[in-house]
Amino acid sequence: MFRKRLIASVVLASVLSFGVPALADGYRTTVGSGDDEIPLVVVKGTPYEMGHAFGALMKEEARSLLTTFLSRAREGEPEVYSDENLDAAWRTMAPHINPRFVDELKGLADSAGVSEDLVRRVHMIPAISAYACSGAALWGEATREDVLYQFRNLDYIMEGGLQEYPAVVIYLPDEGIAHVNPTFAGYIGSNTGMNAEGITLTEMGYSPEREYPYDLDGIHFAILFRDILYEAESLDDAVNMIERAKRIKKYRYIVGDGKNRRAVKMRAFAPRLDIWQDNDPKDEVAPNVKDGLVYNCENRDPVGWAHIQRYYGGYDAALVIQLAKSVGGGTGNLLGVVYDATNLELWAAYAQGQECAYRRTSVHIDMNDYLDFARRPPGAVVIEGN
Repeated sequence: MFRKRLIASVVLASVLSFGVPALADGYRTTVGSGDDEIPLVVVKGTPYEMGHAFGALMKEEARSLLTTFLSRAREGEPEVYSDENLDAAWRTMAPHINPRFVDELKGLADSAGVSEDLVRRVHMIPAISAYACSGAALWGEATREDVLYQFRNLDYIMEGGLQEYPAVVIYLPDEGIAHVNPTFAGYIGSNTGMNAEGITLTEMGYSPEREYPYDLDGIHFAILFRDILYEAESLDDAVNMIERAKRIKKYRYIVGDGKNRRAVKMRAFAPRLDIWQDNDPKDEVAPNVKDGLVYNCENRDPVGWAHIQRYYGGYDAALVIQLAKSVGGGTGNLLGVVYDATNLELWAAYAQGQECAYRRTSVHIDMNDYLDFARRPPGAVVIEGN
């Protein structure tokens, strides 16, 4: 059920105040309530148009995030996050980036009234940073219902301030598969996501700071994930796209398929790629493996495994949310998302201030409510294409 939010017409006027026309359809509403309210944006059109709509509908937040995040990154390591270093990272990666990602980035920059250089630089910060996360997929014998659940905890520094600008974006592209990207205002990369075919994506970083500077001659996972969300209709499609990509750094991925109730875990330590099914004795966490389960819970593995042993066979959405929160990353958990990839539902929790996401309420979002653009919730801020 939609939660509506009435926003004064002056806000809509400010969206278009730079004299930039509304090039695409889009609207902004919210889910949750009170302190747990999360902005939700739905955009429709070409990549440029969808980026343009995202930037227009979240202009003030996007401008603030882009400038604040870059400034805070430089406070600790000014040389690492210098213009020169970030621009060099983009140039190295650019040959591997899909043109639609570049077009979307341009659209966002144009409507938010910021330079493309700034947006590119901010999108390179995660590519040259180290961070670690956790996630799991559960289905079949692990669950009470015939669905695939998957979660992803984004564990990253709170000092960057990303949690101050939450945004859930639902993309309805003219070409490609509709998908949801739980992200932050002004950031079009995907740390996690789900598409309308039930493909779900989880990432866990493993490149330590001691390996810096990283070899960036390839594609960063946050950009690759957007490609997968656009294109993958099955688990095999998603796996093949990861196999074909020229990957960088060290990551672990969990890729789920809600329609077919399957998932795999990958150890993607470029150029090496190991792929594990459920209950795989070759999985690095073996013998802690079971049917209908792939997981990686970082330093909280004993807690996660204890939870799995206790509730295996009875997992539903509430218990998966509980599992995800139990392995939340200490003092640096920005975002936690749980998916029901079979029914296209998700539950999202963002950190607030210095309170981690795993301590906050998970807000329910039914993606099906937003796939028909004409079914806009009452009170939504709307921009309409030319």
